[in-house]
Amino acid sequence: MQYNSFIMDSSNFENKKLTGKEERFCQEYVMWLNATKAAVNAGYSEKSARMAGSRLMTNDNIKKRIEHLKNNLAETSAISALRISKEHEKIAFMDAGQIRDGWMTLKDFESLTESRKACIQEITTKQVTKNGDNGEVVVEEWVKLKLYDKQKSLDSLSRMLGYDAPKKLDIDTDKVINITFDL
Repeated sequence: MQYNSFIMDSSNFENKKLTGKEERFCQEYVMWLNATKAAVNAGYSEKSARMAGSRLMTNDNIKKRIEHLKNNLAETSAISALRISKEHEKIAFMDAGQIRDGWMTLKDFESLTESRKACIQEITTKQVTKNGDNGEVVVEEWVKLKLYDKQKSLDSLSRMLGYDAPKKLDIDTDKVINITFDL
């Protein structure tokens, strides 16, 4: 993976470029908060990782980049409102027909798309041993799927998109009455 970044130096507004290894070090440091581990994960040798991590932590550009990454964790982790709404969308618009073959049979788990698997909160299995009609032992396996809460995802999407924002209604009569409805 190629890492390149530019650091804005607020004192003289010059762009300072970090190397790929330095950027990787910054990303790893924010994840682990350990300079030695970050140096090893960034590609520095294990023998020199402690010294390399210590040296990198004294570099002003590295310190600024780490501070930027810490202060912008949503950006650093690539989490956005769009990504969150896409996850809620999967759950909100999932229906049982997407994971079932008929009323009683579930589709093979491996045949489900990643999007459909992401909607499953829990899978529970249970085996029941019964005596059959001819005295033979019959083992029935039950599989129970619990999906994430569809209504919660619909509610979250409504809030994110502003559909449930309070409504303001102005009524003009001989007196002006302002009414606000919280829906």
